[in-house]
Amino acid sequence: MVENSGPWYLKLHWQVLIALVLGAVVGSILPGFSMKIGFLGDLFLRLLKMIIIPLIFASLVNGITSLGDAKKVGRIGLRTFVYYTLTTALAITVGLTMVNIIQPGVGLEIGVNAELPEEFVTASHSFDQFLLRLVPDNVIGAMAQGEVLPVIFFAILFGLFLTTLNDGRGKAVQEVIDGFLEVIQRMTLAIIKLAPIGIFALLAREVARSGLDIIVALGPYFLTVGAGLGFHAFVTLPLLLIILGRRSPLIYARRVLPALATAFSTASSSATLPLSMQRAEHEAGLPKGVVSFVLPLGATVNMDGTALYEAVAALTIAQMYGVSLDLPAQILVLFTALLASVGAAGIPMAGLVMLVVVLQAVGLPLEGIATIIAVDRVLDMARTATNVWSDLVGTAVISRFEGSTS
Repeated sequence: MVENSGPWYLKLHWQVLIALVLGAVVGSILPGFSMKIGFLGDLFLRLLKMIIIPLIFASLVNGITSLGDAKKVGRIGLRTFVYYTLTTALAITVGLTMVNIIQPGVGLEIGVNAELPEEFVTASHSFDQFLLRLVPDNVIGAMAQGEVLPVIFFAILFGLFLTTLNDGRGKAVQEVIDGFLEVIQRMTLAIIKLAPIGIFALLAREVARSGLDIIVALGPYFLTVGAGLGFHAFVTLPLLLIILGRRSPLIYARRVLPALATAFSTASSSATLPLSMQRAEHEAGLPKGVVSFVLPLGATVNMDGTALYEAVAALTIAQMYGVSLDLPAQILVLFTALLASVGAAGIPMAGLVMLVVVLQAVGLPLEGIATIIAVDRVLDMARTATNVWSDLVGTAVISRFEGSTS
């Protein structure tokens, strides 16, 4: 299924592109006005977040039951895990290569008097704490708190055990879940129509907030992260899509473009999930079962852009303090960033918080984080779009290996 024919200005991806351009222009020339209309973007973001938890639960249960049995779920789960691990490792490798070539931290001293923001939390999580967070002691409480990982864990268990009910009771529950999901999807389609307005307001306010002086000082660091994200998004992932997914990156990207633009403007892969699922299924023609299983997981655990950023930021801070990280230390950064990216929530600034884990692993001072905060928001937007693009590419790849193509 592709977008209906009609005037170009009625197509969502063109409306979103226009909103991005107008947002950047208005934010730069009318900062006061841009700050005032920023609440429209917040409202759009709240509408998206409102349906995230019910969408994740219903779509995962529906996806598992549509796959049929636990064996097939396990096969897709394994393929999803392998893909996510591969692309994240490739992203970190790209980031480490870029930062070693450009060396953006050499001579950087602006972080001496910088301060961490009040909302910044430096607590890290060990593996046993991660497992405890994964299993909810109260699933309703987890849903109310918007904790995605526990909801995913419960939804997978619920779906697997639902497939074991082969009588009328099982079918009745499945029909309720299917009907609930249909309602949520219709709500999603209605909210998506507001995307151009929300994206315009969010980007205009962000441009109005950003200063140019600090960006100039952090130019080499900004360039390094941007180049790494660009290479991964425009080279690595398209090659995987061509070789493994047997799809045209240009055609596929055009069909999912509104989701990528939403990820860029909101800096939240979780908030982008409803739009990602709608575009992947209805515009790119990917099977509902695979989309419902792979994308909710990806929005939570697959963070290519975040992992790349953490690796670049850690080595930049090391260079700033004159600390030389040899190959074993950089390999440790790779594995730590890989694990930390899995635990990063799909919300703005989550990657910055998880950077603490990487810095602690190699003994670097946490104060270095204050140096890079000035340009983090823009980079956060770019790495979130990379995260979502990787999720969407992975969905296409896994769909192809499941024998489902459009």
